Amino acid sequence: MPRTTVRWEDEAAVISPQINAEGIHVYPFEASFPIDVRFLTLGGRRQVPMNRHHYFELSYDSAGRTTWQIQDRILQIQQGDMMVIGSDLYHCIIDSPDSHSRLTFLFFEPELLRGTHGSTEEIEYLMPFLVQKSDFPHVIPAGTGLPARALDLMRRIHAELPATTKCGRLTVKTYLQMILVLLLRHYSAYLGTREDLNRKRADLDRLRPLFNYLEENSHLPIQVEYAGRLCSMSSSRFMYFFKRTIGQSFHSYLNHLRVAKAQVLLTTTDKPLDIISQETGFCNQSYFGMVFRRVAGVTPLACRRRWGKGARSALPDSVAHRT
Repeated sequence: MPRTTVRWEDEAAVISPQINAEGIHVYPFEASFPIDVRFLTLGGRRQVPMNRHHYFELSYDSAGRTTWQIQDRILQIQQGDMMVIGSDLYHCIIDSPDSHSRLTFLFFEPELLRGTHGSTEEIEYLMPFLVQKSDFPHVIPAGTGLPARALDLMRRIHAELPATTKCGRLTVKTYLQMILVLLLRHYSAYLGTREDLNRKRADLDRLRPLFNYLEENSHLPIQVEYAGRLCSMSSSRFMYFFKRTIGQSFHSYLNHLRVAKAQVLLTTTDKPLDIISQETGFCNQSYFGMVFRRVAGVTPLACRRRWGKGARSALPDSVAHRT
């Protein structure tokens, strides 16, 4: 039977356990049909740590207002706005001043569209998620009318899930494609040409050896020279290329990666701070604390006290958040 009721759940309780030791959110999609709609509340005792994921994400602000961190950027959304987030961007909600903030999320893997159309058309549908440069306008204001139309389609998708029949799955794909067409039209002036997309994909492929190395070795010291060699570039060329492709410096990206892993250890283990700083690649605990606060908006200790597995109560609201 299709789901017809909305059940609001605590964001941290749903998302945090799904973030692995690498700081990657692994959503438990049905393998053969990777799409889901969730209704999540914010403003509780715990905060979801910085994370990234390989799927695509849309979120509609159903109530309240929230402050997001996406890479190095701080963005705010209000009721009726929509957030568009592609894959592999470190992000989290760092502040929810309204205790009853609610977000409606659509999560889906791009593979869901394969087999519906040819690969060329599939890429066209997904361009707003694939071409997200450092200045990408992630927030779609309510005033455009798009978020409300997309929310209606997201609720229609939710009503069809779990889609166990061929007709049900075709219906879900159709609703998803309707959302993607809305996004394409909204971002048409930003997206540029197919050559821009092909160049972006080629640039990411050139950095793939480095990303593969960091998945297992981000705790080890790594010099720019070595990172450049992994990508067959000189140091100067690598630094320019990385910033142009990812939208932040390699040093900043590495700090975000390490802090995301540290957040997982702080909130899921009882390891001392000095051990966590070593295991996440920081040269000493003092530097770890400085970088952690700059990236996450709170100190490591405050993070553990507020959201750690042994926390019984939230810290006072005076705990500083980056705004």
